[in-house]
Amino acid sequence: MSYSRRQFLKTAGIVTIGSMATKNSVWGAQSPRMFNNSNTLRVGLIGCGGRGTGAAEEALNADPNVVLYAMADAFSDRLESSYNSLKGKLNDKVQVSDNNKFVGLDAYQRLLETDVDVVLLAAPSAFRPQHLEAAVNAGKHIFCEKPFAVDAPGLRKVMAAAKKAQEKKLSLVSGFCWRYHYPKRETFGRVLNGQLGSILTAEASYDTGELWYKERESGWTDFEYQLRNWLYYNWLSGDHIIEQAIHSIDMLQWAMGDVAPLRVTGSGGRQKRTDKRFGNVFDHFAVIYEYPNGAKAYFRCRQQNNTSPAYAVELVGSDGKCVVDCRTGLHEITGKQAWEYSDETKFTDAEAYKRSESRSMYQVEHDELFASIRANKPMNDGEWMTRSNLVALAGRMAGYTGQTISLDDALASEEVLFPENVSWDTKYDIPVAVPGVTSFK
Repeated sequence: MSYSRRQFLKTAGIVTIGSMATKNSVWGAQSPRMFNNSNTLRVGLIGCGGRGTGAAEEALNADPNVVLYAMADAFSDRLESSYNSLKGKLNDKVQVSDNNKFVGLDAYQRLLETDVDVVLLAAPSAFRPQHLEAAVNAGKHIFCEKPFAVDAPGLRKVMAAAKKAQEKKLSLVSGFCWRYHYPKRETFGRVLNGQLGSILTAEASYDTGELWYKERESGWTDFEYQLRNWLYYNWLSGDHIIEQAIHSIDMLQWAMGDVAPLRVTGSGGRQKRTDKRFGNVFDHFAVIYEYPNGAKAYFRCRQQNNTSPAYAVELVGSDGKCVVDCRTGLHEITGKQAWEYSDETKFTDAEAYKRSESRSMYQVEHDELFASIRANKPMNDGEWMTRSNLVALAGRMAGYTGQTISLDDALASEEVLFPENVSWDTKYDIPVAVPGVTSFK
C-alpha cells in the first residue's frame, strides 16, 4: 500500500492522526467499562524487563484500588524475576495466578484475552505496533512505553491504533516521561507562551556511555540471542537515536510547539562500538532539523564509554535563552523575562511546584492515566507521541544514508525493518549502514 505525506501531514508540518486509516484495520467489539472508585482496576504487564517492572510498580501505586492481574513476556526467567520483585514490594496488590502468567512470542495475545482493564506495553520497541493495535482492538486502556515503532510502516500502524483508541474512548498514555515532569511542564509552558520570543535556533543532546550486554548461553537460537540483546539490533530497537535519545528529540519537539520539521540532514556511524556483539547499530549520530519558521535545531547523541556526558535542550529566541538540563536539574530562562524553576515564587502553579518535589515523572504518568480512567475522561497522547517518533525516525534515516530527508518521505517510507512474522528459528541480519552508500527506501 502506498502512502503519501498528504494523508498524514497538514499545514506547518504537523502530523495528524485524524486522517489515518489502514488497509486491513479491524475494530474490536469490546468497549471500555465505566469505573468509579469502588471498582478494582486489573492491570496486565506485557514485557517484564526493567522498564516494564518499574511501570507496573508505578501503576500499582497510582490508585488505591489497583491490582496486577496478568503478566506476559517472551522469557519465563524474566517474567518470574519481575513477579518476585513486584511481589516483594507490593505483596497484596500483586494477584497474578500461575494461569495468568503467559510466556512466549504470543504471550501478549493470551494476556489480552483475560479481563484486564489496563495494559502496560513495555516489550522491545519493534513489538509495539503489534501489541498496541491488539490492545486497542481488545478495548484496553493503555500505557505505551516509548518508542512506538522502528520503521515507518510500524509507525503508521501506531497512528491508526491511536486514532482507534480515541474513538473508542480508551486512555492512551505514552512513555515520554519528561512530558509528565512538573519543572519541564512549567519551563516549556513559558517557552510556548512566548517568554523567549520567536525561537531562532536550538540544540539537543543525549551523550552517554555504553549499556548492558548479555553473553550467549548454550541452547539459545540466533533469534533468542538477538532478542535478549535487542538494543544492538536496529530491527528490534530502532537504534539508540530512537530507543534512547528520542527523549531529547521529544523535548525539542515540545519546545517547538510540536510542529514537525520540514527536513533533516544527518550523519553517524560506529567509531568505538565496532565489535560484532554490538549488532548493527551506530554509536553516534549528528542531525540538523529545519523547521517551517526557519529555525534550525542541532541534535547529537552517542553511546561511547569514557566520553563527556550531555543530556539537555537549549533554545535561543529573539528575547532570551532557555536551558533545560536533565543531568543537573537546571531549568532556566535568561533574557527579558528571566526565570529559574527553583524559585517557588515565580512558579505559576504553586501546587505543581510542591508536587514536583514529591512525585517522580514516571509516577505522574500513571497517576494521570488512572485518574483519567476513574473520571471516565480518557486521555490520548497519540498525536504528539507519534510525531516525535517520526522526527527521530527521520533522523536515523538521514544518519544512515547521509542524505537530506524530508518528513514527507520519512513517513511514506516502505522500508520494513521488523519482519511481520518471527519465531525462535528466525535468522535475520541487516548490515551496518554506511552514510553515502546505504540508500533511502
